[in-house]
Amino acid sequence: MLNVRSVRDAGDLTMRARIRDAAIEVFAEAGFDRATVRQIAAHAGASPALVLHHYGSKAGLREECDEHVVSTLLADRTIAIDDPTAQGIDAVLAGVGVHAGRLGYLVRLLADPGDAGRRVFDAFLEHTRKMLRDVGDKWQTQTMSDPEATALLLTAYGLAPLLLQGQIARVLGVDPLGPEGARRLALPGLELFTHGLFQDDSLLTAAKEALARPAGPRSDKGDGDPNQDPDPPAAR
Repeated sequence: MLNVRSVRDAGDLTMRARIRDAAIEVFAEAGFDRATVRQIAAHAGASPALVLHHYGSKAGLREECDEHVVSTLLADRTIAIDDPTAQGIDAVLAGVGVHAGRLGYLVRLLADPGDAGRRVFDAFLEHTRKMLRDVGDKWQTQTMSDPEATALLLTAYGLAPLLLQGQIARVLGVDPLGPEGARRLALPGLELFTHGLFQDDSLLTAAKEALARPAGPRSDKGDGDPNQDPDPPAAR
Protein backbone atom coordinates (compact mmCIF):
# COMPACT_ATOMS: atom_id res chain seq x y z
CA MET A 1 0.00 0.00 0.00
CA LEU A 2 2.87 2.41 0.76
CA ASN A 3 4.39 1.79 -2.64
CA VAL A 4 1.07 2.38 -4.39
CA ARG A 5 0.54 5.57 -2.37
CA SER A 6 4.00 6.88 -3.31
CA VAL A 7 3.45 6.24 -7.02
CA ARG A 8 0.05 7.89 -6.88
CA ASP A 9 1.45 10.98 -5.12
CA ALA A 10 4.18 11.35 -7.75
CA GLY A 11 1.56 11.05 -10.46
CA ASP A 12 -0.61 13.64 -8.73
CA LEU A 13 2.29 16.09 -8.71
CA THR A 14 2.81 15.55 -12.44
CA MET A 15 -0.90 15.94 -13.12
CA ARG A 16 -0.98 19.16 -11.10
CA ALA A 17 1.71 20.63 -13.34
CA ARG A 18 -0.07 19.32 -16.46
CA ILE A 19 -3.29 21.01 -15.37
CA ARG A 20 -1.43 24.26 -14.71
CA ASP A 21 0.29 24.21 -18.11
CA ALA A 22 -2.96 23.32 -19.85
CA ALA A 23 -4.72 26.17 -18.07
CA ILE A 24 -2.03 28.62 -19.23
CA GLU A 25 -2.68 27.66 -22.85
CA VAL A 26 -6.47 27.72 -22.52
CA PHE A 27 -6.47 31.03 -20.63
CA ALA A 28 -4.14 32.55 -23.24
CA GLU A 29 -6.37 31.47 -26.11
CA ALA A 30 -9.86 31.95 -24.70
CA GLY A 31 -9.32 34.56 -22.01
CA PHE A 32 -9.78 34.21 -18.27
CA ASP A 33 -13.52 34.82 -18.20
CA ARG A 34 -14.51 32.58 -21.13
CA ALA A 35 -12.26 29.63 -20.28
CA THR A 36 -13.98 26.87 -18.33
CA VAL A 37 -12.74 24.23 -15.94
CA ARG A 38 -14.14 21.61 -18.33
CA GLN A 39 -12.03 22.98 -21.22
CA ILE A 40 -8.90 23.02 -19.07
CA ALA A 41 -9.54 19.49 -17.85
CA ALA A 42 -10.00 18.18 -21.39
CA HIS A 43 -6.79 19.89 -22.51
CA ALA A 44 -4.88 18.34 -19.61
CA GLY A 45 -6.40 14.87 -20.04
CA ALA A 46 -8.03 15.08 -16.63
CA SER A 47 -11.52 15.35 -15.19
CA PRO A 48 -13.05 18.64 -13.98
CA ALA A 49 -13.24 17.09 -10.51
CA LEU A 50 -9.49 16.47 -10.54
CA VAL A 51 -8.83 20.10 -11.54
CA LEU A 52 -10.90 21.28 -8.59
CA HIS A 53 -9.22 18.72 -6.33
CA HIS A 54 -5.82 20.25 -7.05
CA TYR A 55 -6.72 23.94 -7.20
CA GLY A 56 -10.07 24.35 -5.47
CA SER A 57 -11.54 26.68 -8.09
CA LYS A 58 -10.83 28.33 -11.41
CA ALA A 59 -9.75 31.43 -9.52
CA GLY A 60 -7.26 29.40 -7.48
CA LEU A 61 -5.91 27.84 -10.67
CA ARG A 62 -5.51 31.26 -12.25
CA GLU A 63 -3.53 32.53 -9.26
CA GLU A 64 -1.15 29.59 -9.63
CA CYS A 65 -0.83 30.27 -13.37
CA ASP A 66 -0.17 33.98 -12.78
CA GLU A 67 2.63 33.28 -10.35
CA HIS A 68 4.21 30.56 -12.51
CA VAL A 69 4.17 32.59 -15.73
CA VAL A 70 5.59 35.73 -14.18
CA SER A 71 8.28 33.95 -12.14
CA THR A 72 9.56 31.83 -15.05
CA LEU A 73 9.63 34.71 -17.53
CA LEU A 74 11.38 37.01 -15.07
CA ALA A 75 13.98 34.32 -14.43
CA ASP A 76 14.63 34.12 -18.18
CA ARG A 77 15.32 37.87 -18.32
CA THR A 78 18.47 37.58 -16.24
CA ILE A 79 20.25 34.81 -18.18
CA ALA A 80 22.24 37.10 -20.49
CA ILE A 81 23.20 39.43 -17.64
CA ASP A 82 24.31 36.56 -15.43
CA ASP A 83 26.36 35.06 -18.29
CA PRO A 84 27.37 37.90 -20.68
CA THR A 85 29.20 35.62 -23.10
CA ALA A 86 28.49 34.35 -26.57
CA GLN A 87 27.37 31.08 -24.99
CA GLY A 88 25.02 32.97 -22.69
CA ILE A 89 23.49 34.88 -25.60
CA ASP A 90 23.14 31.60 -27.52
CA ALA A 91 21.24 30.16 -24.55
CA VAL A 92 18.86 33.11 -24.52
CA LEU A 93 18.20 32.96 -28.26
CA ALA A 94 17.80 29.18 -28.16
CA GLY A 95 15.08 29.53 -25.57
CA VAL A 96 13.03 32.03 -27.59
CA GLY A 97 9.70 30.56 -28.65
CA VAL A 98 9.77 27.81 -26.03
CA HIS A 99 7.35 29.69 -23.81
CA ALA A 100 4.94 30.88 -26.51
CA GLY A 101 1.90 29.91 -24.44
CA ARG A 102 3.24 31.76 -21.42
CA LEU A 103 3.83 34.89 -23.49
CA GLY A 104 0.25 34.78 -24.75
CA TYR A 105 -0.89 34.41 -21.16
CA LEU A 106 1.25 37.39 -20.15
CA VAL A 107 -0.39 39.52 -22.84
CA ARG A 108 -3.79 38.67 -21.33
CA LEU A 109 -2.48 39.63 -17.89
CA LEU A 110 -1.07 42.97 -19.03
CA ALA A 111 -4.35 43.85 -20.74
CA ASP A 112 -6.29 43.16 -17.54
CA PRO A 113 -7.49 46.55 -16.21
CA GLY A 114 -7.81 45.24 -12.65
CA ASP A 115 -5.47 44.16 -9.91
CA ALA A 116 -3.97 41.28 -11.91
CA GLY A 117 -2.71 43.60 -14.64
CA ARG A 118 -1.29 46.05 -12.12
CA ARG A 119 0.45 43.27 -10.18
CA VAL A 120 2.19 41.82 -13.20
CA PHE A 121 3.33 45.22 -14.50
CA ASP A 122 4.62 46.14 -11.04
CA ALA A 123 6.47 42.82 -10.85
CA PHE A 124 8.24 43.52 -14.15
CA LEU A 125 8.98 47.10 -13.12
CA GLU A 126 10.52 45.98 -9.82
CA HIS A 127 12.55 43.36 -11.66
CA THR A 128 13.84 46.07 -14.02
CA ARG A 129 14.85 48.23 -11.05
CA LYS A 130 16.82 45.32 -9.63
CA MET A 131 18.43 44.62 -13.01
CA LEU A 132 19.58 48.24 -13.26
CA ARG A 133 21.15 47.99 -9.79
CA ASP A 134 22.82 44.68 -10.64
CA VAL A 135 24.10 45.96 -13.98
CA GLY A 136 25.43 49.09 -12.30
CA ASP A 137 27.34 46.94 -9.82
CA LYS A 138 28.75 44.69 -12.54
CA TRP A 139 29.52 47.14 -15.36
CA GLN A 140 30.06 50.84 -15.72
CA THR A 141 26.80 52.51 -16.72
CA GLN A 142 25.80 56.02 -17.66
CA THR A 143 24.61 58.37 -14.95
CA MET A 144 20.81 58.43 -14.89
CA SER A 145 19.06 61.73 -14.18
CA ASP A 146 15.93 59.85 -13.05
CA PRO A 147 16.54 56.13 -12.35
CA GLU A 148 12.85 55.47 -11.64
CA ALA A 149 11.75 56.91 -15.01
CA THR A 150 14.57 55.00 -16.71
CA ALA A 151 13.33 51.75 -15.16
CA LEU A 152 9.81 52.56 -16.33
CA LEU A 153 10.96 53.23 -19.91
CA LEU A 154 13.02 50.02 -19.98
CA THR A 155 10.04 48.02 -18.72
CA ALA A 156 7.82 49.50 -21.42
CA TYR A 157 10.51 48.77 -24.02
CA GLY A 158 10.74 45.15 -22.92
CA LEU A 159 6.98 44.58 -22.93
CA ALA A 160 6.29 46.42 -26.20
CA PRO A 161 6.93 43.39 -28.49
CA LEU A 162 4.27 41.48 -26.55
CA LEU A 163 1.64 44.17 -26.90
CA LEU A 164 2.62 45.15 -30.47
CA GLN A 165 3.49 41.68 -31.72
CA GLY A 166 1.23 41.83 -34.79
CA GLN A 167 2.36 45.27 -35.90
CA ILE A 168 6.06 44.50 -35.41
CA ALA A 169 5.70 41.18 -37.25
CA ARG A 170 3.97 42.95 -40.14
CA VAL A 171 6.84 45.43 -40.58
CA LEU A 172 9.71 43.11 -39.66
CA GLY A 173 8.44 40.18 -41.72
CA VAL A 174 9.00 37.71 -38.87
CA ASP A 175 7.50 37.13 -35.43
CA PRO A 176 9.44 39.30 -32.92
CA LEU A 177 8.74 36.66 -30.25
CA GLY A 178 10.12 33.83 -32.38
CA PRO A 179 13.76 32.76 -32.81
CA GLU A 180 14.27 34.56 -36.15
CA GLY A 181 12.74 37.77 -34.89
CA ALA A 182 14.78 37.67 -31.69
CA ARG A 183 18.00 37.27 -33.67
CA ARG A 184 17.01 40.15 -35.96
CA LEU A 185 16.34 42.52 -33.05
CA ALA A 186 19.17 41.46 -30.71
CA LEU A 187 21.99 43.62 -32.09
CA PRO A 188 19.94 46.79 -32.80
CA GLY A 189 18.55 46.65 -29.28
CA LEU A 190 21.95 46.18 -27.66
CA GLU A 191 23.45 48.91 -29.86
CA LEU A 192 20.85 51.36 -28.56
CA PHE A 193 21.60 50.46 -24.95
CA THR A 194 25.38 50.32 -25.41
CA HIS A 195 26.23 53.17 -27.80
CA GLY A 196 23.05 55.22 -27.86
CA LEU A 197 21.72 56.87 -31.02
CA PHE A 198 23.23 60.33 -31.28
CA GLN A 199 26.94 61.03 -31.67
CA ASP A 200 26.72 64.42 -29.96
CA ASP A 201 24.72 65.67 -27.02
CA SER A 202 23.14 68.76 -28.62
CA LEU A 203 19.56 67.55 -28.20
CA LEU A 204 20.19 66.35 -24.64
CA THR A 205 21.81 69.67 -23.71
CA ALA A 206 18.89 71.62 -25.20
CA ALA A 207 16.41 69.46 -23.29
CA LYS A 208 18.27 69.99 -20.03
CA GLU A 209 18.23 73.75 -20.57
CA ALA A 210 14.53 73.75 -21.43
CA LEU A 211 13.56 71.59 -18.46
CA ALA A 212 15.63 73.75 -16.10
CA ARG A 213 13.33 76.70 -16.83
CA PRO A 214 10.12 77.23 -14.84
CA ALA A 215 7.15 75.38 -16.28
CA GLY A 216 4.17 77.26 -17.69
CA PRO A 217 3.60 79.92 -20.36
CA ARG A 218 6.42 82.37 -21.00
CA SER A 219 5.69 86.08 -20.75
CA ASP A 220 9.11 87.49 -21.60
CA LYS A 221 9.24 89.98 -24.44
CA GLY A 222 10.58 88.53 -27.62
CA ASP A 223 9.19 85.04 -26.97
CA GLY A 224 6.28 85.54 -29.35
CA ASP A 225 6.07 85.91 -33.11
CA PRO A 226 9.33 87.50 -34.32
CA ASN A 227 7.36 89.30 -37.07
CA GLN A 228 4.87 90.83 -34.61
CA ASP A 229 5.28 94.47 -33.68
CA PRO A 230 6.30 94.46 -29.99
CA ASP A 231 4.66 97.87 -29.57
CA PRO A 232 1.35 97.83 -31.53
CA PRO A 233 -0.10 101.18 -32.77
CA ALA A 234 -2.94 101.14 -30.23
CA ALA A 235 -0.41 101.25 -27.43
CA ARG A 236 1.57 104.14 -28.87
